[in-house]
Amino acid sequence: MKVSESSLCNRGELGLDGRTVSMTLIKSEALGGRKNWLVTGAAGFIGSHLVDELLSLGQHVTGLDNLCGGSLGNLEEALNGAHRESFQLIEADITDLECCRQACRGQDYVLHQAGLGSVPRSMVTPWATHAANVTGTLNVMTAAREAGIRRMVFASSSSVYGDNEALPKVEECIGAPLSPYAASKQMCEVYAGVFARCYGMELVGLRYFNVYGPRQSPQGPYAAVIPLWFAATLEGRGCQINGDGSTSRDFCYVANVVQANILAAVSPRMKGGFEELNVACGATTSLVDLHGMIQESCVALEPGLRLVPAEFLPFRAGDIKHSLADISKLARLTGYVPTHSVGEGLRETAGYYAAVHGGQR
Repeated sequence: MKVSESSLCNRGELGLDGRTVSMTLIKSEALGGRKNWLVTGAAGFIGSHLVDELLSLGQHVTGLDNLCGGSLGNLEEALNGAHRESFQLIEADITDLECCRQACRGQDYVLHQAGLGSVPRSMVTPWATHAANVTGTLNVMTAAREAGIRRMVFASSSSVYGDNEALPKVEECIGAPLSPYAASKQMCEVYAGVFARCYGMELVGLRYFNVYGPRQSPQGPYAAVIPLWFAATLEGRGCQINGDGSTSRDFCYVANVVQANILAAVSPRMKGGFEELNVACGATTSLVDLHGMIQESCVALEPGLRLVPAEFLPFRAGDIKHSLADISKLARLTGYVPTHSVGEGLRETAGYYAAVHGGQR
């Protein structure tokens, strides 16, 4: 097990419908001073954004990551900044209970992001998905309980709605899971309810709806659709769409997810027990429209870019046709307001992938 230290990064402000809202100020008021935070999966896509935001808010952060899916490059600011004492990285696996216990000692909050994503991957290796998502989460919950941590927020998924086709998705109405990945996330929520009832813990399961943004990797066989399509478009290749393109999702920019995690951890309106909350924009976008928006955002940055028509493939097993979140419960309990629409988030994301693509030439 390897431990390193790091620090604060720059503050940022997030745009909302043409006006500027300082989420830093909102969160600083809610935080009530410097606290100790554990972020699991800290070197991953969402985890690294949480680390950066917490450090910018003057918090002390411990990251836990086995670096199998994450990258130290995602923690560049945290690992090489001017205040290295504000960040501690523990390189370990959440399937190791003793490592989880070490990481939880002295913490005030846990933001649990570690695990194995991807519905297709879970169809191929369900045992690996179970080990990381169920056993790993149970270990973190156990360690958090033993350490007396005030509140634990963990990454759940919209996949728990399964075969329930009703729209929008409301937290009280889930369905039968359609993949091992969905089953693993449902099991994490079951355990959270049990830990709340049996041990008096405060737990919040955030049901993410198709999160995207900078640092999401386009590499590997199980990469998400948005980074894959950005990479293909910028390289002049065609994108592949599963189905006829009418499939729709509630795509959510990573800054919205960061806000939801922090507010869910500190909100005084969360009175205890277990809560499951949708995290999304509350708007739906078809895959055909998403493809067009990605092409437009890339052309805006590289006007001479050659655009290739999309290729349509068979619908993918384990996927659902449509998804749209009701986010009113999250707003009521935490004060959450999405700061980025899909278009705004895609424009910021395009700048990241264009810079990465330019650096690879």
